[in-house]
Amino acid sequence: MKLCIFEDGRFSDLYPLTYTRPVFDLRCGRTRLYEKIVRNLPGVGTTFFMRGHLEPVFKDRLDGTVNELDALSGDDVLFVNGRVLALKGTIMPPGDEVAALKGDEIAYIYAKRETVSKLIGSSIDELLGRLKAQLSQLSTSVDLIGHPWDLVRNNPKAIVDDFESIGRRGVFGKMSPKAEIYGDAEKVHVAETAEVHPFVVLDTHSGPIMIDEKTKVLPFSRIEGPCSIGSGSMIVRGNVREEVSIGPMCRIGGEIEASIVHGYSNKYHTGFLGHAYVGEWVNIGALTTNSDLKNDYSTVDVYINGNLYDTGDTKVGSFIGDHTKLGIGCLLNTGTMVGVGCNLLGGEVLPKYIPSFTWFARGRISRGSGFRRTVDAERRVMLRRDVDMAPSHVQMLQNIYDETREERENLIKRGRGRSISEA
Repeated sequence: MKLCIFEDGRFSDLYPLTYTRPVFDLRCGRTRLYEKIVRNLPGVGTTFFMRGHLEPVFKDRLDGTVNELDALSGDDVLFVNGRVLALKGTIMPPGDEVAALKGDEIAYIYAKRETVSKLIGSSIDELLGRLKAQLSQLSTSVDLIGHPWDLVRNNPKAIVDDFESIGRRGVFGKMSPKAEIYGDAEKVHVAETAEVHPFVVLDTHSGPIMIDEKTKVLPFSRIEGPCSIGSGSMIVRGNVREEVSIGPMCRIGGEIEASIVHGYSNKYHTGFLGHAYVGEWVNIGALTTNSDLKNDYSTVDVYINGNLYDTGDTKVGSFIGDHTKLGIGCLLNTGTMVGVGCNLLGGEVLPKYIPSFTWFARGRISRGSGFRRTVDAERRVMLRRDVDMAPSHVQMLQNIYDETREERENLIKRGRGRSISEA
């Protein structure tokens, strides 16, 4: 059997996070969505389908073929939507051919070799459409991630599921005798090369805590489960509340609650981040804070594809695209969306929607320093983590810059910075 993990047409509902990655590369819990799918089907060869401008960046990162329709020939295939949250036992190949739907959306399809060969067509979308139309259908309750806040909402159970999948309990790295596990020590995993310094509290009363390789938790930090801290990260006098996932190579301080930091991002200083998703190569300045609860306790509206959308949740923070920088003292309202490559200055409440590759200062959105200078600055940022910005990464950013040009220019011309802030 072969495994096919694909993006469907809903990727734009997960902007700004999916400008720079396929939907299945989003993090929920300790691992990314595709890692959970693959974990359910060990040893099965995988083919990934994504938007064309992402292929050069991710082709070498993924263990499998990318955008090769011919790779699906010659065997039975399990097609899985990359937005599926595949907790343990969620995705199991059925015995009969079937199209499993969540509402009208494909969650997964299992098709025999002969059926795939007969219906394969010229694109993955064409193949999936034919399979959906011709195979028997069943309704499934599997979770499909539809919007950025769905990742945050599902993060607690994803952390617990990832902890169970590790299969190891205990402290294997360095933990000071002056540090404390407050609660069940069987709900802690500290990797061999991790360090937990004196005067650190790991509170497992609400869930497990995972601290990965080469991570350092510095003195006067408190971490509450469920929580996952990725490899090479550092917690600096952090108040890490429950339901937090931190990816690799992050620097986290101050207070953070019910949030996901994808990786390679910094929130080093005092300030609050709650019910948020932060992309890669983001820097959050000292005292920068987001709101995640309205004063009247009503549900939070968020801008999705230019339109206000009611999340149905009362606790929604901010969603910040890759390569964005927030200066000291930025104030983000509930449900703030910030695009890729932005530069935001503090001192007042920011607009609820800031398009990619813009600056916000003195109450106005502007073009800022332009694409070339933004990329040059980000190249220097990445080198600080010993990562070279590949030409494919630059081209990806150029494609995003071109794609978002019209909305950026329209918003600047209309001067809507203030009105969006007040929405």
